[in-house]
Amino acid sequence: HGIEWHEPRQFGVIRRLKNRNGWAGAWDRMMGEAVTTTPAALAPVAIEAGAVTPPPLTADPCPDRQQGGRSVGLALLDSFLAKRGRDYRWQMSSPRHADTGCSRLSPHIAYGSLSLREITQATWAHQSALKADADNPETKPWRASMTSFTGRLHWHCHFIQKLEDAPRIEHSSLHRAYAKMRSSEGDAAMLGAWERGETGLPFVDACMRSLTATGWINFRMRAMLMAVASYHLWQPWQKSGTLLARKFTDYEPGIHWSQSQMQSGTTGINTVRIYNPVKQGYDQDPEGSFVRRWVPELASVPDSFIHEPWKWEGADGVLDKAYPAPIVDHLAAAKAARDRVWAMRKGPEYQSEARAIVVKHASRKGAHDRTSRPRAPKSTAQLSLFE
Repeated sequence: HGIEWHEPRQFGVIRRLKNRNGWAGAWDRMMGEAVTTTPAALAPVAIEAGAVTPPPLTADPCPDRQQGGRSVGLALLDSFLAKRGRDYRWQMSSPRHADTGCSRLSPHIAYGSLSLREITQATWAHQSALKADADNPETKPWRASMTSFTGRLHWHCHFIQKLEDAPRIEHSSLHRAYAKMRSSEGDAAMLGAWERGETGLPFVDACMRSLTATGWINFRMRAMLMAVASYHLWQPWQKSGTLLARKFTDYEPGIHWSQSQMQSGTTGINTVRIYNPVKQGYDQDPEGSFVRRWVPELASVPDSFIHEPWKWEGADGVLDKAYPAPIVDHLAAAKAARDRVWAMRKGPEYQSEARAIVVKHASRKGAHDRTSRPRAPKSTAQLSLFE
């Protein structure tokens, strides 16, 4: 219709990118450009009285979500770089610590109250100050954590670039061999139990309930939730991914759907990572404090059985009464899923498409080698993007 469309670049995503060679260097250059001056005020939009009828208020399904607004975002950035980020590398994996140990900037990036460029430049400045004070032993944990954090700032755009390069990944498997591996309909009962946090796997249910109430949970637990739905419950990632997307206050399509496929084993190039949900509980919540907070039905279960209440001698008084028994045998389900996924990876046609995916979508190894080409691996078992 002759409409002239202007699209300012927001992130380090490049439209119509031919290949990933030099992408990381281009990202660095863009993030180093001058930050646009924030306007002092925005002109209000006039709305006629009575033109908008507000919907009736209902119960808030996410009562503990983060507060929005630029001033809040700036305060979060300042507190992360001044204090909270010191132990980021060690605290980001556990939901017990990640709510304060992580930056919590993702909703502000998603909604635009803070720009990725200003966050990156503030982090770079902090890293320069730490480097200048390298003899101070207190800077060592800071430098390690900021290295991890800047890596994840790169990852943000790296994954969104995947959606730009292959928009179909929101709906169809990146590697086409997996298109019909799972039923597209799914099991409504299993998906419902998973979404409500009623799978009978305490750590999984605690993570889901925490996400529902706050709109956020740390990356490793997102990966575990998706993996449990895809592997242990064998549900289609499109269904579980949509349910998760509706819960995230920081929902970003490029990141979300790329990760949904990575954690479901459908990219064809990533390591098949089937999280053991019980082991994750012992590793990330050894005292069971996180589980007890979000799954109060297990109050009577001793600490030593909090992650496996079915092994407790008093389980008959709790399971399928106050709290559901596990809806799957997580060990047997994981083995069956692993066998199914790896069975798909045999044959020359599979390998050929996997290699093409690597060339188009894989990161280039080495932070300083910004133009290197990905090596063609001997087998897809060697392939991994971000472990």
